[in-house]
Amino acid sequence: MTEIPIILLAAGQSSRMGGLDKLLQQIDGIPLLTRTATLARGVAPVLVALPPRPHPRYDALAGMDVQTVPVPDAAEGMNASLRTAIEYLPADAPAVMVLLADLPDLTQTDLRTILKARQLHPDNVVWRGTTADGKPGHPVIFDRTLFTQLSALHGDHGAQAVVRSQQRGVFLQPLPGQNAVLDLDTPEDWDAWRKKCTS
Repeated sequence: MTEIPIILLAAGQSSRMGGLDKLLQQIDGIPLLTRTATLARGVAPVLVALPPRPHPRYDALAGMDVQTVPVPDAAEGMNASLRTAIEYLPADAPAVMVLLADLPDLTQTDLRTILKARQLHPDNVVWRGTTADGKPGHPVIFDRTLFTQLSALHGDHGAQAVVRSQQRGVFLQPLPGQNAVLDLDTPEDWDAWRKKCTS
């Protein structure tokens, strides 16, 4: 188990799902959120940023060894989740991994690969997964020297501004296929992904 905690971003509104919750869609009989949290928990302590209670996503995490972090202003977007979750990190955390909850192809090996990249390239301050052909995605590890910047973010652009400010300090680590970027935001995305998995 690494000393670097994982922030799992799971407070989004699934606004393109036509009333369905993408994080509660079933994969192999369990909700995507449960699956991703289980994967992450096998690598590191996990903080899950969630919409305010009551919300069915809490039920998907019931009994799991993860820390739920309600985000009062979750409707603002991803940066509200980052700001809130950063406050819950252990004071001695040397870095944090930020992970989207809706990447169904991401594996535990992928997470360990990014953690290994940090060990092998300690002079960087950001370590980021990419697709096999180099498109940046998730997960992303931020050194603790960037926590203040992450805590000051607003809007729904994620931590892109922080990454851009550190271009010379960013290490890009390729992961297999499209694992780092393939998310499922619409019912059509889910249908296509499920057909691919069964073909």
